[in-house]
Amino acid sequence: VNLNWDAETYDKQHSFVTTYGEELIELLNPQPGERVLDIGCGTGHLTAIIAERGASVIGLDSSESMLKIARNTYPHIEFMLADASDFELIQQVDAIFSNAALHWILDAESSVRCMSNALLPGGRYVIEMGAKGNNDQIMSALMESISQVGIEPERPQKYYPAPDEYSALLQKYQIIPTTVSHFPRSTKLAGSEGLRNWYFQFAQLVLKPLSEDLQNEVITNSENMLRATHFDGQNWIADYVRLRVVAKKQ
Repeated sequence: VNLNWDAETYDKQHSFVTTYGEELIELLNPQPGERVLDIGCGTGHLTAIIAERGASVIGLDSSESMLKIARNTYPHIEFMLADASDFELIQQVDAIFSNAALHWILDAESSVRCMSNALLPGGRYVIEMGAKGNNDQIMSALMESISQVGIEPERPQKYYPAPDEYSALLQKYQIIPTTVSHFPRSTKLAGSEGLRNWYFQFAQLVLKPLSEDLQNEVITNSENMLRATHFDGQNWIADYVRLRVVAKKQ
């Protein structure tokens, strides 16, 4: 998905992405001397935590703006500009890690093939991504609001798999899941502008055809539709649903 990421805004307003990822690093349990690939590393904060554990880590992302911040912040870490569905490593790694990134990769099979090729036999695979049902309510409100102004919205393309679907795809490429979790995670979008900021960052392809005035109008309408169920008086709450997989390469 070709998004024009506002990397600085992403870091400031959506830091929950990194915070939840820290829990995932505990599952990865990187060891000194291991080689680790962080897929969809963004601005590199989780990549840096993996490096702090003593692992030799490569951060891979397709966004130049994200990697610019990553390289400036963590000049001692190797970052690679590449598409997660079309990359090769010179040397295979001991582990692959990915947090909140793989649902942006529409060609899921190519990404799994690339990741399997990059992973040593016996290597670990620890990822979390959006899953079936992710953000259905807040996106449905936006779609309905756009329809109400007489425009037929284009549903954003994301890859939100069901657990058995993704497990089967991994197994096709010799990545064998040991733990697969599919769970709701209500996620706080900080402040009264939280939902609006989220739409501008993550639903930009849906909003892009609209004028600035119309964008603000449909977002306000969406907020009104969701206020009773998704606003706690101070913060907005997004209906995230996650898929977490721990696996090993055969």
